[in-house]
Amino acid sequence: MSDQTNISSDAWYAFDGPENDVVLSTRVRFARNLANFPFPAKFKEDDAVRVQTLVFDSFSHCEEPDKYQGVVTSELDNLGAQILEERGVLDSSTSKEAGRAIVVRTDGKVACEVNAGDHVRLSSFVPGLDGNGAFNLVARLDDELQNSLQFAADYDIGYLTSNIADSGSGMKVSCRVHLPSLSFSGKILDLFSSFNSKEIAISDVFGAGTLPSSSLGFYYQVSTKIAGNGSELDQIASLVSAVKYLAENERRERSVVLRTRQTELRNKILRSYSKVKFASLIELREAIEIISDIKWGKNIGFFSGVEDKELCALLYRIQNGHLEFVLTSRKFNFPSDISENKKLKTDYLRALILQEAFENIKMN
Repeated sequence: MSDQTNISSDAWYAFDGPENDVVLSTRVRFARNLANFPFPAKFKEDDAVRVQTLVFDSFSHCEEPDKYQGVVTSELDNLGAQILEERGVLDSSTSKEAGRAIVVRTDGKVACEVNAGDHVRLSSFVPGLDGNGAFNLVARLDDELQNSLQFAADYDIGYLTSNIADSGSGMKVSCRVHLPSLSFSGKILDLFSSFNSKEIAISDVFGAGTLPSSSLGFYYQVSTKIAGNGSELDQIASLVSAVKYLAENERRERSVVLRTRQTELRNKILRSYSKVKFASLIELREAIEIISDIKWGKNIGFFSGVEDKELCALLYRIQNGHLEFVLTSRKFNFPSDISENKKLKTDYLRALILQEAFENIKMN
């Protein structure tokens, strides 16, 4: 599993993308099922293994098959599963179920879960707001797989899926966004409620935050709810329009909070900067909030010397599984009083990574 969990500097999330002052990433997922097999929840005998074998064989007939790495998830160690979960390509809560598998392209931009609710769930990931780019990646792979796999579909309904909300195009589109100004001012709930009638769902990325109804670090996921509303391009356009609307409101709100609450704003952002500069140990929740505040400070004009793409990549690099992988693959000289404590060593390494990432920051 070492190749699949390698933390590479050319990972998709380490690059710039459109609107990435607000939008971290875009994901497009296709749900597909093989004809003549029941859905995974109704598998009997060797159905799961047969589906898995057919899907793996199909990837071997794709263009550049060596770029795809497949593994049966029951054979993954806990660390490998955790890293893939942190990258958004694996639901580790069910990863040990019989017949589950994962196929990942070496650059991490494309992944396929096998027998996870549906027989095939193809996902693509791109930086920033790029619905068409993400769609083209996953649609191209979908076309390649259909050269050797027959997916279940109905002329009137479209693709048949285990969840009725995914039937039709079988597609779900989502974006991760950073909305600190709107959250700080309390205007976020009114904006989110306006999406209820537009089949757009909003969820936390890293769990609940400290402010009322906020997400940790003010990071949110904005997703389409159902796959039956219009064509794939219509669904992408709807989601992109909603995200652009949020981004425009966030940018406007920056100037409002800067004008009306500058003392509170500076206090919050500079406290995070001071913490990361001098702390020896930083826990995961703290790190997410620090990265958020530094990004907010950068985008509001308090800081220079750090880029949005670096801050996005940090959100992956400081996750527990990624840090544990670094700890097991490299040698470090830890203070003697924490050298036998795995959690403290992880928190210590997290602090070092953040300090290194922010060493060129300048206050404006």
